[in-house]
Amino acid sequence: MGKLNIYSVSLGLASLIFLVVIGMIVTGKIDKAGLFILGFFGLLAFGFNGYEKMKGLIFTTMIFAGVTAALYYPSYFTNFGDFKYTVLIIPLIQIIMFGMGTTMSIKDFGAVFQSPKGVFIGVSAQLIVMPIVGYCLAQLSNFPPEIAAGIVLIGCSPSGVASNVMAFLAKANVALSITITSIATLLAPFLTPLMMKVFAGEFIEIDVLAMMWSIIKMIIIPIGAGLVFNKIFGNSVKWLDKAMPLISMLAIGLIITIITAAGRDSLLEIGGILMLLVLVHNFFGYLLGYWYAKLFKMSEEDSRTIAIEVGMQNAGLASGIANSLGKIATMGLAPAVFGPLMNITGSIIASYWHGKPTEKTPEPISAN
Repeated sequence: MGKLNIYSVSLGLASLIFLVVIGMIVTGKIDKAGLFILGFFGLLAFGFNGYEKMKGLIFTTMIFAGVTAALYYPSYFTNFGDFKYTVLIIPLIQIIMFGMGTTMSIKDFGAVFQSPKGVFIGVSAQLIVMPIVGYCLAQLSNFPPEIAAGIVLIGCSPSGVASNVMAFLAKANVALSITITSIATLLAPFLTPLMMKVFAGEFIEIDVLAMMWSIIKMIIIPIGAGLVFNKIFGNSVKWLDKAMPLISMLAIGLIITIITAAGRDSLLEIGGILMLLVLVHNFFGYLLGYWYAKLFKMSEEDSRTIAIEVGMQNAGLASGIANSLGKIATMGLAPAVFGPLMNITGSIIASYWHGKPTEKTPEPISAN
């Protein structure tokens, strides 16, 4: 009970600070509210830790704290002397992908052959829904070409590990979720550059081969190294299974913070509109992904899975691609906004579905 009281007090203090922040916004002092907003998110995260149903929001809350710090104090997150922090983005993504590889083995891909229907529908939904919606929103945005291309880039990226967590919380088909994420990620080096050429070619120049090699370095090589590591040392380093999710979350948070600081001025100028477009993109991913699965008579459990897989994209990978093109402060803005927001919407949807029972089909993933 004592611990719960501490967490309750923390949430109460967060509420008071939130009122202070609202007052500062109303009185036109939002430029001085940085420390108060950081305090609000910090207390909120600590308070959430005391309630099982709220723990899923801690990561998202801390990401918002990082974004706030980057917006108010960008100089701390852009460079240290002559060293620019954007150099860290690709190595951080490689660490995340390596961690993904250490949790996999070749036999995991047997699910593709056991239940190809669910995997095919999930991957094809990603390839159809998100790129097209992203292209339409980019056309409507009237943003500068490189920023508009970032919206398309999110749509052309695969899903990430966050979708697997949300699938578990939503009582969806976790095995199918992991398989779709794995297959979509392995296809990304080849399909993402081609889709970017088709859907974003009018916004920026796309060098397909250069982008393919960039993504191979970020995905295929680290995942391959992780697979080999798991094969050789898997049984003797079980602690890594627990450490890598935490390391991955910290890496994602750091990536988003660095991108936000790098593109701060552009983000302050168009942030509200960009946030709205990203939410629309995210929402249509869930909605169309769900009904795309229902169109093919997938079970409720599998339809939820595909909705989450389509709606939640790998914002970190998209950021790495933007960085490899030297456009992190423009093309990287949409991924930076998409990352935190999709975690919020994903948590909300997962919590809603968690209370709604599903009727499972006899097959482990889906019927052929």
